[in-house]
Amino acid sequence: MFDNKSILITGGTGSFGHAFVARLLKTYKPKKLIIYSRDELKQYEMQQKFDQPCMRYFIGDVRDGQRLKAAMRDVDFVIHAAALKQVPAAEYNPNECIKTNIMGAQNVIDAAIENNVRKVIALSTDKAANPVNLYGATKLASDKLFVAANNISGAKGARFAVVRYGNVVGSRGSVVPYFRSLIAEGKKVLPVTHEEMTRFWITLSQGVEFVVKNFTRMQGGEIFVPKIPSVRIIDLVEAMSGSRDFDIIGIRPGEKLHEVMVPEEVAHHSLEFDDHYVITPPITFFDKNIDYSTNHNGEKGKPVEEKFEYHSGTNPHFLSISELRELDRENP
Repeated sequence: MFDNKSILITGGTGSFGHAFVARLLKTYKPKKLIIYSRDELKQYEMQQKFDQPCMRYFIGDVRDGQRLKAAMRDVDFVIHAAALKQVPAAEYNPNECIKTNIMGAQNVIDAAIENNVRKVIALSTDKAANPVNLYGATKLASDKLFVAANNISGAKGARFAVVRYGNVVGSRGSVVPYFRSLIAEGKKVLPVTHEEMTRFWITLSQGVEFVVKNFTRMQGGEIFVPKIPSVRIIDLVEAMSGSRDFDIIGIRPGEKLHEVMVPEEVAHHSLEFDDHYVITPPITFFDKNIDYSTNHNGEKGKPVEEKFEYHSGTNPHFLSISELRELDRENP
C-alpha cells in the first residue's frame, strides 16, 4: 500500500514516529517519508538513524497552517501523531494544549483537504473517552474534527479516521521508563497514585501494526479501538521491582482511576470485529452512504450490546505479573 507513495508524520520524532518509520522502511519502498516536527535536535538525532534517500525532515509546528500546507504537497497518506500529551502539564497550561491539540488538528485537516491527500489517520487516546482532564477533552475535540472532516472533504476528497488506544509500553513520559529510572537509582519502594488504578496496555509495535492495518480498513469517519489487555498498577510494581511495596502519592491533577475506550453512551453506534471495535460516526455524511459493518479488508463486524462499555477495570483480559515481566524484557 505504501510502495512509491509519500507519507507524512506530524510529531514524527516521537516514539511512534521512530517505530512507524522503521516498520515502513522494513516492509515497503516509499517514495517520500516526511518527518514533520518542531524540534531540530530530535530531527538531527533521528536523521542519524534514518538517512535513507526517501527520508525528508521538515521543521514545523502543527499550529502553523501554512507550513503544513507546504509540507503536504503531493503527499498520499498522513499520520497525525503531534500532540501535547502530559496530563498535569495540560492542566497548568490549558491554552497551549488547546492550540496544539485542537487548532493543530484543524490545520492538519485543512492542509490535507487542500492538497488532496488520500487518507489521514489521527492518533488519539483512551483519555478522550468521557474525559475528565483537559488533555482528554482536547483529544475528544480533535477526534470529532477528524470524523466530521469526511463531510467537508467531498465525495472524492481525503478520507479521515482516528485510532484510539491506551498506554504505550515504554513510550516517552509513561510510567515504565519512570519506574525503570527509579529502580536504577536504587529505589526499593515505587510511588503509586492509587492502588486500585488500572490502565489499557499496548506495545509500540502493536500500536504501529494497528495503524498500518487501519489504513487498508478505513472508509472514513471511523474511530478504531484495538482489543488489548489491561494492567493493574500494583501488578506492574511487582513485575518491575519484585515487591508489592509501594508509596501512595495521590492521584495527579486530571487523572482517572480507570480508563474507557468505548463509552456506554456510544454503544448504539459501535461495532465489534474479531480484534478491534469501531465507533461509527454519530453524524450523517450527506454525500456518502457507508456500511461500516464490512470494512475494506472484508472483515465483518456486529453491533455491541446495548449497554456495552470497554473499560480498563472490567476488561476480561488482564496481564499477569509474568506477562508484564516478559513485556518489560522485550521492550527495553
